Amino acid sequence: MPTSSKPIVIYVDADACPVKAEIYRVAERHRIMVHVVANSFMAIPRDPLIARVIVGAGADVADDWIAERVSRGDIVVTTDVPLASRCVKAGADVIGPTGRAFSEASIGMALATRNLMEELRSAGETTKGPKPFAPKDRSAFLSALDLAIERLKRAGFRADET
Repeated sequence: MPTSSKPIVIYVDADACPVKAEIYRVAERHRIMVHVVANSFMAIPRDPLIARVIVGAGADVADDWIAERVSRGDIVVTTDVPLASRCVKAGADVIGPTGRAFSEASIGMALATRNLMEELRSAGETTKGPKPFAPKDRSAFLSALDLAIERLKRAGFRADET
């Protein structure tokens, strides 16, 4: 499929995503399809561009569903660093809810940091969790999402799925 004929699709790792409402608004404005992927029922707006995907129970079932479908021209919203790595390798744009963009250049360090923190916790160390989600994070996310969409449009991807 030529690049210019592929629509942009947003995949949301939805179980703990604090910016779903923002994603819906941006997707509606740009006419972009959104797949909201979760292990259980989640309320979504009644909009033909927003699809609820309920996957089976299991630690990585939602991640696997997303990673098996993404490609260049897609956007993935997740806090899950291993999923982000898989999606970056598939060519997708990956953004965390705080606006942090994962790229080929940054994903190695993000994985190493995640693995180090996991090892420390399993060894009994007390580590700080993530910072509380703040209004500035929401603003940074919206900027990062708009930037990714505009970059993909310039690359020839469509943002007009109907």
